[in-house]
Amino acid sequence: MTIFSKIVAGEIPSYKVAEDEHYYAFLDINPVAKGHTLVIPKREVNYLFELTEEEYLGLWAFARRVAQALEQAVPCKRIGVAVLGMEVPHCHIHLVPLNTEGDLNFQKPKLTLPAEQMAAIAAAIAGKM
Repeated sequence: MTIFSKIVAGEIPSYKVAEDEHYYAFLDINPVAKGHTLVIPKREVNYLFELTEEEYLGLWAFARRVAQALEQAVPCKRIGVAVLGMEVPHCHIHLVPLNTEGDLNFQKPKLTLPAEQMAAIAAAIAGKM
């Protein structure tokens, strides 16, 4: 069981942004930008292209709704999207608020935000869903 499956099961806490029957969105605890959100299928699948077509389309539709809420909640020029999947073997989409293209650089130092700020960001995004 991956750390993401444990988050979905409630075994590990997260800053939840959105959830439905099949998908879950939460703040990345090592964000590259304020509001960096992860969107995952609840069913544990290692690789994006291993999802069924229905799951794949559903995941992107869910991610689109989350991205629209994120863009309203966190001031930015647009939302960047990345699918890397190297660090956790559970398919996930990164949604990152961007003001420059450099904001989507996963090699730069990660932000450390206080728990209160993370909770406020998650609540602001959830409030726009």
